[in-house]
Amino acid sequence: QVQLVESGGGLVQPGGSLTLSCAASGRISGFYTMGWYRQAPGKQRELVATISRFGTTNYADSVKGRFTISRDNAKITVTLQMNTLLPEDTAVYYCWCGRDSGYWGQGTQVTVSS
Repeated sequence: QVQLVESGGGLVQPGGSLTLSCAASGRISGFYTMGWYRQAPGKQRELVATISRFGTTNYADSVKGRFTISRDNAKITVTLQMNTLLPEDTAVYYCWCGRDSGYWGQGTQVTVSS
């Protein structure tokens, strides 16, 4: 089994920054694509960013230039650096691992508000 544990969510003012971290454990290695998704109230869960084992990244258009995904294959962690946050970024953010049919973390709340 694979367990993904997110941390780093919280309340931040517009224009501020947060860094989310996801620690993977269990039957997991650094071979798999990992990423972040988010779900705002009343909306479908959407892709934020993914990163392959080689460091190839993919971002949603809405976060390009503001968010950066990275990974540490030795520690099997993935982070999401979120800058210039907007109220529209408010959502529950979920860590994802592409092993098998996919694994999800429990989610961490990010709220961007004055």
